[in-house]
Amino acid sequence: MKIKVLIVDDHPLVIEGLKSLLRGNQDIKVVESCNDGYHALQYLQNNFVDIVLLDINLPDTSGIDICEQISKKHPTIAVIGLSTYGERSIINQMISNGAKGYLLKNVTETELIEAINKVYRGNVYFGVEVQKAMANTIFHSMGNTPRLTKREKQILKLIVSGKTNNQIAEELFISPLTVETHRRNLMKKMKASNTASLVKIAIEKALV
Repeated sequence: MKIKVLIVDDHPLVIEGLKSLLRGNQDIKVVESCNDGYHALQYLQNNFVDIVLLDINLPDTSGIDICEQISKKHPTIAVIGLSTYGERSIINQMISNGAKGYLLKNVTETELIEAINKVYRGNVYFGVEVQKAMANTIFHSMGNTPRLTKREKQILKLIVSGKTNNQIAEELFISPLTVETHRRNLMKKMKASNTASLVKIAIEKALV
């Protein structure tokens, strides 16, 4: 079955651009596009999708608020924020409201497809440009930065890149159980409630 995608953006050229990037992919299908938050929520009441590519700035409301509503009403749907803005505060708000990924609108075809596939499989994904943008706005507070072992740093970097426990285990030649143990220890050290917040904190503190 194809991954069903809903695009929510008020710029027709952006919608057509995203459709064009995904048109040739055999595993992904854009089933609908909406120009505002109201019609997106109306569509989701009666139609199933796997992924929502959600613009942050919409004509009727904030994409941040729409993200929260989608996450609460449709918890099986994964939202990927899509914007021209790479400010850390906006990205953090999207993550807090349930987004599983964030991309800038200059995203390449390869990265867009990778993001959709990884988020569809339950991982989180932050575009390369997003990570750079966040890193450029970081304030370094060494007193609040947890001490990590070399192995924890390796695993954290792979988690941020969107790899699963099994993929990390295979790459580092350890068991998936060991990876999960490290993941839980990282979450405890960094006071993260889930993987998305773990990734957010790691990027904020420039730990990767």
